[in-house]
Amino acid sequence: MFLGMTLWFSATAATAAIVAEFHLSPGDAAWLTMAVQAGFVAGTLVSAILNLPDVFNARRLFAAGCVCGAAANALLAGARGPTSLIALRVATGVALAWVYPPGMKVAAGWFERRRGAALGVVIGALTIGSAFPHLLAAVSAQIPWRVLMFSASTLALAGGVIIVTAVGDGPYVARSASFDPRAIARVFSYRPARLATLGYLGHMWELYAVWTWIAAFATASLASAELGAAPAASRAGSAIAFLTIASGAVGSAAAGFYADRVGKARVAAGAMLVSGTCAALAGAAFGAPPFVLAALAVVWGVAVVADSAQLSALVAEHSPRDHVGTALTVQTCCGFLLTMASIRLVPAIALAGGWRWAFLCLVPGPLLGAWALRGLTPAAGRPGRAG
Repeated sequence: MFLGMTLWFSATAATAAIVAEFHLSPGDAAWLTMAVQAGFVAGTLVSAILNLPDVFNARRLFAAGCVCGAAANALLAGARGPTSLIALRVATGVALAWVYPPGMKVAAGWFERRRGAALGVVIGALTIGSAFPHLLAAVSAQIPWRVLMFSASTLALAGGVIIVTAVGDGPYVARSASFDPRAIARVFSYRPARLATLGYLGHMWELYAVWTWIAAFATASLASAELGAAPAASRAGSAIAFLTIASGAVGSAAAGFYADRVGKARVAAGAMLVSGTCAALAGAAFGAPPFVLAALAVVWGVAVVADSAQLSALVAEHSPRDHVGTALTVQTCCGFLLTMASIRLVPAIALAGGWRWAFLCLVPGPLLGAWALRGLTPAAGRPGRAG
């Protein structure tokens, strides 16, 4: 998961260089950022309708996604204009629809009692993989953006090899199922699955908007405080972005181990309340010294993704065993569709009123998500396997 998900933010970490070389308009630059989300939504929608994560072996689907995503990402190096850049990022997103949800199904198949902890580790790997391109951009401002693309593609290919050669199929999730056009309706006819998905939507309203724009926010904050020249502020902004995203790995893993003891819904709701508070406080930290920004980045980064694995684990627990893959895919499809709105909204607010208050629009998401989870208790049951 770590290796495969390096594809997600590979172009985002190199946005400044790509915009400069291709003279992209603000609209083109926004679509370059959102294209992966759009492709992922399309890919998960098709996968859910066709039950692909349940009809096909999840490990092989994961590997196919890594290969296709790596190819699309590498082809960015030969792109000739905005249209081809955006199209290739859409293709990368489609391929990642075969990486993220199937990867969660593979992990869920190995654990039953400790599923929250297991998915916490998996989502932790996803966060570090997503952050890795920002680390490369922060370490060396001189690294050509095409080298960054090739590096991410190589890592993704390695992830595909590992999932096929070193990972087996677990005993707790059905390995395959026949195509069922009613699978989506069956999954979400059960109230706990619906509530967990509503909580996930609140979480996703905030998560990817923060991950996508925290570098721009931090760069603007440091520049406004006159803490260095523009290139230095940009590198520091990339470092803050890496810190924000990567710290989520700790939060995700820790929340997983804690959730198995006190309840997944309680931990997820608590994490959303903390992350929503950070979104509300971001404006007060704008222009502050770097250590203040770094402290906010760590707390926000830990909290903003700590609930993700638990919400997925809740859906997995409250879904028919032979359609867990479809349930997780529908959940992520709906969540990432919502991220396209919040990702587009944040820079629009920043353009109108500055970056200081741009993240305030994210606060309602985690608050509403925490409210939805009140209806879930550790004692809730799950539907039986389809006959």
